[in-house]
Amino acid sequence: MNLGAQGTGGNGRVRKVALVAPYDFAYPGGVQTHISSLARTYRDMGLDVRVIGACSDTENPPELLINASASTIRFKYSGSTSHFSLSARAYGRIRDILQREAFDVIHLHEPLMPTIPFYVLRHSRSLNVGTFHAYRDSSFSFYQAAVALRPLMERLDGRICVSTAARDYISRYFPGEYVIIPNGIDYGFYAADVPPVPEFADGRPSILFVGRLDKRKGFKYLLEAYELVKRACPEVRLLVVGGFDAEGSREHVEFSEERRLPDVHFIGYVSDEELRRYYHTCHIYCAPNTGFESFGLVLIEAMAAGKPVVASDIAGYRFVMQHEKQGLLVPPEDSEALAEALIRLLRSPEEQRRFGEAGRQRAAEFSWQHVARTLLDYYDQLIERKRELAWFQTT
Repeated sequence: MNLGAQGTGGNGRVRKVALVAPYDFAYPGGVQTHISSLARTYRDMGLDVRVIGACSDTENPPELLINASASTIRFKYSGSTSHFSLSARAYGRIRDILQREAFDVIHLHEPLMPTIPFYVLRHSRSLNVGTFHAYRDSSFSFYQAAVALRPLMERLDGRICVSTAARDYISRYFPGEYVIIPNGIDYGFYAADVPPVPEFADGRPSILFVGRLDKRKGFKYLLEAYELVKRACPEVRLLVVGGFDAEGSREHVEFSEERRLPDVHFIGYVSDEELRRYYHTCHIYCAPNTGFESFGLVLIEAMAAGKPVVASDIAGYRFVMQHEKQGLLVPPEDSEALAEALIRLLRSPEEQRRFGEAGRQRAAEFSWQHVARTLLDYYDQLIERKRELAWFQTT
């Protein structure tokens, strides 16, 4: 199965779905965004849907969340930071939630991450589906504990990966059947014609970066490239948006000041509505990530807004865009190559327009409505398979 297969939206077997989240919803991230968006799409399609997860911000939990734990810890690995729950108390809460709600399908995201997915798989008597988002170039991960985690994998009735990169990674440790169903976006939201951010609506060219400033996001290489770009295109500016605070951006601000780089704007967190306006404000979207990306969600959002993309040539990004079609792919951790690509597009409004239009067409293939219908069809296939297996076992 792939995104190209047209979904029918299910044949009515599935009425009630739980989406299980591994990470703390108080901290923004791609998996949390995926789950929240899919939950809203399912709700709009008429399904009874809830999210089971952790949220340490009890004052502002996301809609549709059943909060299994308000206690989470911070964990760093592979150049990134995650927050998840290790609460033993959540074990009993999740047992009670599953007994009370009686879901038809329980769809776990990163089902091998501790501990909420573990608890859900332990208690679930529903159809269990797991989606694997992660991709790592190195072998260090929770998946190294393959022997200990195999019983959990065996409780999954279906396995989904968001890209070929994610499939190749997880199948190294757990061989088996996987289908590829990618992340989705609210295409209409990001493609809508909205006015640019007034502060930056003066016609000067802008490069946009969106994301945390973790090491693997490669922002330092963009800053180094920007120094070269600024010499060639003095009018350009760099807009930096994402879930970071003053401490998180300190070293990059200091680098900019030491190099006397003008027109670098560290904006920080913005709402979805503001983010959409930043996409429509910029002339080029840049993703200098060093690796560990299974999927290019922000690339697709920028492409939906009709913007050309300059990105690192890594597996997850190759899955969503093509070099010289929706933008340019450059070797990761290569500031000079990144600068050359940015300068080329800044000097060619025609390429900006051509790549941007191709990107808009590509992004339409990842609409949440399309992805959700494909997922529901997959649930139905698994239900039918499970019924057939049960019939054979009783005859």
